[in-house]
Amino acid sequence: MERALRRPEDGVSRPPTPDRTAAPGASEAADVALAASGDQRAFERLYRQHVARIHSLARRMLGADGDPDELTQDIFVRAWERLGTYRGEAAFGTWLHRLAVNAILNWRRSEASSRGRVDDGVDAELLEGARQAAGEDLDLEGAIRRLPPGARQVFVLHDVQGFKHEEIATMTGVTAGTSKAQLHRARMLLRAMLER
Repeated sequence: MERALRRPEDGVSRPPTPDRTAAPGASEAADVALAASGDQRAFERLYRQHVARIHSLARRMLGADGDPDELTQDIFVRAWERLGTYRGEAAFGTWLHRLAVNAILNWRRSEASSRGRVDDGVDAELLEGARQAAGEDLDLEGAIRRLPPGARQVFVLHDVQGFKHEEIATMTGVTAGTSKAQLHRARMLLRAMLER
């Protein structure tokens, strides 16, 4: 560990100056390595760096179906537990994002099966809710939250997060054609809701 620098003229210890020549991702890579070896402070730095993005993803993918705060915490607990599996083939943020998407999808599947319902049979209810809100201002976030779960999930993964249909198919366990159909459905429903 570096020693604090001491200026002889005042006898006061100063912290070492940060290494500004290090690569931009070097501190994150160092934090990942430290956290993987059990350093909680390093993991806390990683948490602070990525929590807003993961929370936003959870909020968008869950809509009104769950608690994004709780799921975000669960995602970071999983990340801590699985940090040893991170191989560094992709950026840590990419690995964490994939872990988050998988955790959210698993949560949605378990919620759907515990409620004994199918994710996507609510078009009539959705459109009725949109009609009731016709006099109100409806923002895009609110409209996304009102999408049926499957359509919302594909819309967020494709149009917001930038995944390709083949990647979405792998993550969600559907075909690429189903992903494309859900995206089309989501866009049509959003258009209808936002035009009212």
